[in-house]
Amino acid sequence: MLTYKLDVEERSTWIRTTPGEHELAQPFWATEEGTFYAHREFFTERTEKDSYELFYTFDGEGTLEQNGRTVTLRPGSALLIDCRTPQRYRTRAGAERWYHLWAHIDGPGVAAMAATLDVDTPRPVDLAEPVARRQFAAIATNLELPGILPAAVVGLAIHTLLAEMVGAAQAGSESALGDEAVRRACELIERAYAEPLTLDDLARTAQVSKSYLLKLFRQNLGTTPYDHLLRYRITRAKELLAETDYKVGKIASLVGFNSESNFSYRFSQMAGQSPRAYRESCPVALTAR
Repeated sequence: MLTYKLDVEERSTWIRTTPGEHELAQPFWATEEGTFYAHREFFTERTEKDSYELFYTFDGEGTLEQNGRTVTLRPGSALLIDCRTPQRYRTRAGAERWYHLWAHIDGPGVAAMAATLDVDTPRPVDLAEPVARRQFAAIATNLELPGILPAAVVGLAIHTLLAEMVGAAQAGSESALGDEAVRRACELIERAYAEPLTLDDLARTAQVSKSYLLKLFRQNLGTTPYDHLLRYRITRAKELLAETDYKVGKIASLVGFNSESNFSYRFSQMAGQSPRAYRESCPVALTAR
């Protein structure tokens, strides 16, 4: 359900498009983009929309309510939300205007960035206006144009905006503490990847709770501690397959797997080929060290 009041100036813009097969195969795409010069009565309230929405405020103030949280969107602030969760946004009470850029975006790349930005807890980040305007202009200019190149330009603009937001989000003091916790956990993985590491071990070393460590890994690395450990083990296994003539079962043990079959399954899943096929594809076969 959608309820709204478009109390906006005539110079406001709203561009719509329908992505084709090529666009939908990309990690980033947009369906709508606009510049709203909104006045005090502007508001939008919806139960859901199958996309994310990106806001950037360049004058005045707005507010967004979602997941029991209310945030203020001041000049220079950018915010990404998941419209699949009910939301309400409007010109802030008492403010005369909320001038903002916005775009409905989606794609697997957007979803990955959304997890990093923790959109379940809406939190605006500061973004330089020239950066925001340049990328939104690229979206607006190319959104309705047919062809592969315009779609690529739109995707790159969305990626750039979200990457800038991730960088801004991770520059805060709380994020600095989170970076340290993730660093400690990653160092333990690199030292002891061959051992039966658990989430308890990693959280203890990182000096945070297990749930918080999971959140930090999602925000900082876009993955879980377990998946990061698996990828590190598989990378070390690739080195051993390429640089030694150790049997596959021995390599599995050396990189922390409790059975050759489990190792082969995980390796094939993550590398796209079996350990033996990977070894055969390596250009140089070295003798055991």
